[in-house]
Amino acid sequence: MNADRIKGNWKQLTGRIKSEWGKLTDDDLQVADGHREYLAGKLQERYGIAKDEADAQVRRFEERL
Repeated sequence: MNADRIKGNWKQLTGRIKSEWGKLTDDDLQVADGHREYLAGKLQERYGIAKDEADAQVRRFEERL
């Protein structure tokens, strides 16, 4: 699924995202609103991981969609 489709289906994807990364809040996802960079940044913050790892996790999630 490409970035445009993710943005368009964001509300439907939030449940899957919360299943994948349970530490993200509803507010995090509302603010992210399909923005990949913001989501990766929140993963860094909530999980204490490096930027490269956060980007890789988001990329793998997108590929599975």
